[in-house]
Amino acid sequence: MAILLFFGTCILAYMVWTAFSIFRNYQIARRIGLPIIISPVSTLNPFWILLWRGFPAILSLKHLPFGLGTWARCTSMGWAFQDKHKLHDEIGPIFTLVTPAANEVTIADPAAAHAVLARRKDYIKPAIMYEQLNVFGRNLNTVEGEDWQRHRRLTAPSFNEKTSSLVWQEARRQATSMVSLWAQKGSQGTTEVVADTATLALHVLTCAGFGETYSFNEGVSQVAKGHEMTYRDSLSLCLANIITFAIIPKRYLSLSFFPRKLRTLGQAVQEFQQYMEEILARERASGAKGKSETPNLMSALVKASDEDSQAKETGRHSKLGLTDEEIFGNLFAYNLAGHETTANTVAYALVLLAAHPHYQDWVREEIMQVQKTSAEEYGASFPRLQRCLAVMYETLRLYGSIVFIPRAASLESQELVNRGGTDIVLPPSTSVNLNVQALHTDPKTWGSDSLNWRPSRWFTDSSGGTPSEDKPTGQTFISLPKGSFIPWADGPRVCPGQKFAQVEFVAVLNTLLGKYRVKPVLETGQTEEDGRKALLGMADDSAIFAITLQMNQPRKVALLWETL
Repeated sequence: MAILLFFGTCILAYMVWTAFSIFRNYQIARRIGLPIIISPVSTLNPFWILLWRGFPAILSLKHLPFGLGTWARCTSMGWAFQDKHKLHDEIGPIFTLVTPAANEVTIADPAAAHAVLARRKDYIKPAIMYEQLNVFGRNLNTVEGEDWQRHRRLTAPSFNEKTSSLVWQEARRQATSMVSLWAQKGSQGTTEVVADTATLALHVLTCAGFGETYSFNEGVSQVAKGHEMTYRDSLSLCLANIITFAIIPKRYLSLSFFPRKLRTLGQAVQEFQQYMEEILARERASGAKGKSETPNLMSALVKASDEDSQAKETGRHSKLGLTDEEIFGNLFAYNLAGHETTANTVAYALVLLAAHPHYQDWVREEIMQVQKTSAEEYGASFPRLQRCLAVMYETLRLYGSIVFIPRAASLESQELVNRGGTDIVLPPSTSVNLNVQALHTDPKTWGSDSLNWRPSRWFTDSSGGTPSEDKPTGQTFISLPKGSFIPWADGPRVCPGQKFAQVEFVAVLNTLLGKYRVKPVLETGQTEEDGRKALLGMADDSAIFAITLQMNQPRKVALLWETL
């Protein structure tokens, strides 16, 4: 009886605290003046996360009448991908979610989104959302202020035209091997598009970023000497369980009394740490022998680390270099970008192109024209393959790896001006979520067919003329309102690897569609239209895994690759 009384008291106290906190935050939200949604839980409440992940049916509360369940539409991770722009159509481009923990302002207004990203000192990255990315050390994604300037200064110069040329060459080499393997599958096709594009992207990264070159069937997909896991598998496990690192410190994951799954994750952490240490050691050895001729991301990080070590040896406190731990942190951050974001974009694009064969012809027309008048080097080809780039943009618009960008107002109140010219004042430390998915599907920006995958929308004539000798690019990209297309963020903290990803994507598409066509493998009794719907269904059946959007069943439909 005493135990029941104790738990009853605790539950009552929690309910009273929740009601009081909601009332307090509601009063603050009213002063902001935005539409309000009241939620009994915070989006980051660990118990709520465990509940909706374990029992997804709980999200059916969103169907409650009179708007009583609206909160359930916008409190699960990745809700924006499924909802698109619907909630904003109903209540406005900016609204406040009132929760017991804090108020969260969600923005799907281009002008306001651009302002948030442009003012990095006024709207900072919330530590609670990015701490798990520090599992191997602080990095460009997680630091603020002077530390961010230091990391940016040391890492950004590596993403230059020499690097782009190397990315182009390696991406084409890897893509040639990959599609040859796919074509050998014959009529059964391949269901390994996601896995194989991940391997391709990692090999491009290890070549252009770390100076290590592998064949497609080797390298990161093979267990290296002294290891029990491959580079790819250890990284994949770390990325898939990245939220776990926010709950359990990595040093405890290998404890014997933990479940096998957690101990395997602990092993993956150790394996990936060892891989990074080996990469660092090899780069230092190459630098000492004078063999590191081509500057890359790794050589830049090593140089920064050596500057830090020299400063410490002379008794000076240096904020110019990077510690080894910060090198590992940045390596992990770039592996995240190189492994999941670009690879997933390529995989989604191939699925969508297979579902839209007329766009394969549209892209191939440009590729053939470019090949007639240009060599296949980076400088001659990349600027002219704008339809390939349009396919990337359109894929990122609807199936981008990141569906929202979290920020937090600084310790002072911040003003925002929305598309309508209205001033909005946010209290200090207010959580701000930029709804990327809603911005990318806003009918006011993208038209009535904003939910349709249509790469030609990116050109002013809606078709994209083919390039010629007189007109090298052949088409003009549309001009968009600032803040309406932000797959790489925007402003001072725009992703430094944006050009890296674009060059890699275009090189892969140029290689694949220049010599092959792709289509779905049809099951018995299926028509071409059935196959098309199956592919679109596979793409739409996606969710946030850890922190990026991925297909739930990427092997559901096989892709058949045929030589032209």
